[in-house]
Amino acid sequence: MLYVNQAYPTDLSDARWQIIERHLVRRQGPGRPMKVALRQVINAILYLLRTGCQWRNLPPTFPRWYNVYYYFRKWAKDETWRMVQREVRKMERKRIQRQPQPTASVIDSQSVKTTEAGGVRGYDKHKNVNGRKRHIIVDTLGNLLEVVVHTASLQDRAGAREVFNKLDSELLSSLKKVWADGIYTGSLIDWVKETFGLVLEVVKRDEGQVGFVVQPKRWVVERTFAWLGRYRRLSKDYEHCTKSSEAMIYLASIDIMLKRQPK
Repeated sequence: MLYVNQAYPTDLSDARWQIIERHLVRRQGPGRPMKVALRQVINAILYLLRTGCQWRNLPPTFPRWYNVYYYFRKWAKDETWRMVQREVRKMERKRIQRQPQPTASVIDSQSVKTTEAGGVRGYDKHKNVNGRKRHIIVDTLGNLLEVVVHTASLQDRAGAREVFNKLDSELLSSLKKVWADGIYTGSLIDWVKETFGLVLEVVKRDEGQVGFVVQPKRWVVERTFAWLGRYRRLSKDYEHCTKSSEAMIYLASIDIMLKRQPK
């Protein structure tokens, strides 16, 4: 297949493709030879993620949409995207001379509307949103550590437990503190301490504070949500399955960090 380098602004450069390629699991043994170029598959997914187009409306310069979707879904189910995001995050931290794993983090959630695609959804009465919540934990640089997508009707304290339970052992061995807003008070603080040995510190507004004021530490996770908001596919939750929703967020995080790497 003829490959035209950098056909679209979202296409991976040679250096960035090499970073991802080493983490993609290729089929071993006998069988029909692969007929699509994986680099073009990744480029197609990034194009869809950034532009917000539908799978069937991918430009004809990419592999056929059902081939692209096959790999996206396959790597979402076997958590390849999650693994790649984790490795790229370590590399990014090393690039700026930080330890591969952070000692502090910030947690927050974002409620977004869903579409007619179906799947689980619920109503967040506080945000007046019928859809799902994206619960994320980021390091102090704003890099994604973990994400869980669940129904918007689930309370933040319950959703936070799902995120903490998803943290891998390597990360938990270095993590010491998590900052959060006032919604995470109560029994969650004790549960996080007893279960993971982490300090969950609530960042409170100053007494008498009026209007919007940037909160210490917490602004980092809000900035991460702003970064993710640049990807039109994430303007709503267009996915039927929450596993695919999480995969899209991992992909956006990968793309954000790859753009900081030398070309």
